[in-house]
Amino acid sequence: MEKFKTLTTTAVPLPIENIDTDQIIPARFLKATSKLGFGENLFRDWRYNSDSSVNKDFVLNDTTFGGQILVAGDNFGCGSSREHAAWALADYGFKVIVSSYFADIFKGNALNNGLVPIQVSPEVLKNMLTHIQNDPSAELIVNLEEQYIALKDTDIKESFEIDAYKKMCLINGYDDIDFLVSNKDKIEAFEASRTI
Repeated sequence: MEKFKTLTTTAVPLPIENIDTDQIIPARFLKATSKLGFGENLFRDWRYNSDSSVNKDFVLNDTTFGGQILVAGDNFGCGSSREHAAWALADYGFKVIVSSYFADIFKGNALNNGLVPIQVSPEVLKNMLTHIQNDPSAELIVNLEEQYIALKDTDIKESFEIDAYKKMCLINGYDDIDFLVSNKDKIEAFEASRTI
């Protein structure tokens, strides 16, 4: 995984509540086992009309907005436990998802795939969404080491919680296997010290 310490980027506003994993990546696209390629079908049924033409009213098709942060409504990632939802968001290019609440399984899947879910208060979320919608060039700053998110050049700032182990993995670019490999010497020393 890529190392993640700080990120400053514009954001995509998606002020819809209760976005479930089937809306993030519809079930008919879950046949692949590789993480690559899911981004092209992210929010497929919202990005495209029933005749497969581009839905010009959907935010991901609006070139006014862009960046590596998705700022979504409350209760993001509810529904089924499919890890493909995190794969699709990451493959599309998002590194951070901001909401006032995340489904627990989605949150775990996101963290396991290098995607940072940041939970903020409903008030901060509302202020961020309004500011970004009014000024698409507005930038968000995410500082993982100090655990805060801020809207650049404003007083909108909030700290966030994150599991200490997952934070360490993100900062070092580790998945769970990389973490074990990084501790190989300690593991071998422990094994050597054991008596049979």
